Amino acid sequence: MTQDVIALTPEMPDARSVLAGLYAGGPDLRVSSSAEGAVVHLRTQDGRSVVTVEVPLFVQVPGEICRLLGAGAGAEAPVWWTEVRATTAVAEAERLAGSVAGRLTALLGGSTWPADAAHTNIIAVPSADGGSPVDSPLAVDVLTPQAAVILQDRPVVAATTWLTDLIQTCIPSGREVQIVTPPGTRLTLPVRTLLTKVPARWIVRGPDCGYYDGLTGAVLHWHEGRFTPALTSDGRTPIADTFHSGAGGQDEQQLHLSIRTTHPAVEHLLLGGALEAAWQTLTGTPPAGWSTAEPVNQPWSPRQLTELARTRAKKAAPTWLVAVGTPDNPAIATCRIIHTPAGVEEHITLAVGHTPNRPPPLDTLPVLAETLATRHNLTSMLTHLRPARADLTTPPHHEPPPVPLSFTLGADAVHTVGRTHAETFHHPRPTRLGPATRSALHYTLGNGTDPTAWQRLQDLNNHLKSHQ
Repeated sequence: MTQDVIALTPEMPDARSVLAGLYAGGPDLRVSSSAEGAVVHLRTQDGRSVVTVEVPLFVQVPGEICRLLGAGAGAEAPVWWTEVRATTAVAEAERLAGSVAGRLTALLGGSTWPADAAHTNIIAVPSADGGSPVDSPLAVDVLTPQAAVILQDRPVVAATTWLTDLIQTCIPSGREVQIVTPPGTRLTLPVRTLLTKVPARWIVRGPDCGYYDGLTGAVLHWHEGRFTPALTSDGRTPIADTFHSGAGGQDEQQLHLSIRTTHPAVEHLLLGGALEAAWQTLTGTPPAGWSTAEPVNQPWSPRQLTELARTRAKKAAPTWLVAVGTPDNPAIATCRIIHTPAGVEEHITLAVGHTPNRPPPLDTLPVLAETLATRHNLTSMLTHLRPARADLTTPPHHEPPPVPLSFTLGADAVHTVGRTHAETFHHPRPTRLGPATRSALHYTLGNGTDPTAWQRLQDLNNHLKSHQ
């Protein structure tokens, strides 16, 4: 498996310490960068990527180190996080990554994860035949015309700058990103969300079948340059026994919200208000932090995320960000901000973890819907409840599907559909939210336990579309 080494230092890595780390492979390695300079690559003279080093992040958000590395990581925020990744395509790369991180901690103090990976030896990396293609922009473990395969041996796979950059680079190439992990690894919600929106697959090493898909359980095999579903003689794809036998108890739950807002593109626009309102209503606190990747390193600031979105909009680029809550109120969200002819849109996915001692506040959903509709330019909101881990990570085994709770249609969307038409749906009958002259409509679909709510949602969707 790939060796990822993370240096956690109390002091910011300065030019001197970073250079000391980069010289861990001696003077013959070349240096290049990607992700607008956020990822540095150490390459051999023939162009093979050996180690990638992400720009150090000052993690100020409490709980982030433990969330991504586990309770034994040996550091807490505030701390500087420098991620070093070694490719398995080069034999010496693993020890080189340990030396890069070890030199940083030797100069700046702190610790590394894993703790036993750090050292300060010089690791010579010869140019050799095979490995990654010369000058390939993709620092991966296996690269074929069909797939970019990366091996991850860590407790949680997060949406790091390196991983999100790799996904964006692979999209135009037509390659599928394939993440291979041991069976104990889990995905964060941002990674889980990304994998459903791009050509990608999570491959898990299984004790009984070789490899299987961590999200579907389908048994996989290597075929024509990538992992694909294995087929039986009758054309079926078997499901790994581990995928079902690994399922745990169902005493924990996740409340999921899909929120869309549409704002006029005016100079004084402040984004993030809908996400903050939902967070405050459901957890009692605002988000703890935000960032464009994981770990989430900056304290929550609607002003700063608005400035970033405005800067990226000038380049005709969307903004994608992650927000997290406090350790005692597990919640995580992704938000994509785009400019459309209708205005500035926020596409928010928010999940909140719940235990038997902290059940989901379902009675607050209509209140939240009215707040978003009257104050935050809500276009629509769909809510679900599912039995799943309260820590909001995705394990490589079966989890029951979510069950719809409610759907809210914002005032402008109601006007587009036609109020009379939208209100003629009677199963369920909608509730008006906000002023009578400009009200939103809230449809209660169930209590999160009745799977027939899916049929009600489908019927509602068909009804709203039939106005055209």
